[in-house]
Amino acid sequence: PLFAGMNGSAIENFSCVIYNIFLMNCTWQAGRNAPADTQYFLYWQKSREDNEMECELYIKDENCRNLGCIFQNVSIGSERAYFLVNGSSKDSLIQLYDEYIDLYEI
Repeated sequence: PLFAGMNGSAIENFSCVIYNIFLMNCTWQAGRNAPADTQYFLYWQKSREDNEMECELYIKDENCRNLGCIFQNVSIGSERAYFLVNGSSKDSLIQLYDEYIDLYEI
């Protein structure tokens, strides 16, 4: 099921900022109930016709947990992009986070 996983384990405060038109920086916070070993992975799809891409350059915290991503060579149009962050932990299932964002609004 789409919302499987421990309540409060999905990321929080997801946001993206675009710099100089071609660089996009997305950040988030770990879910308040996520186990300490939770690792998050960000995927995005610029449009329905494009392939889904995983982050290539993660921003890590002091515990090496992925809490952000830098995307380079981003082309911005009026597309509505799909973002998905899922997580994994050896202790429990982690809820996913997903959102559609109009790139011109970022």
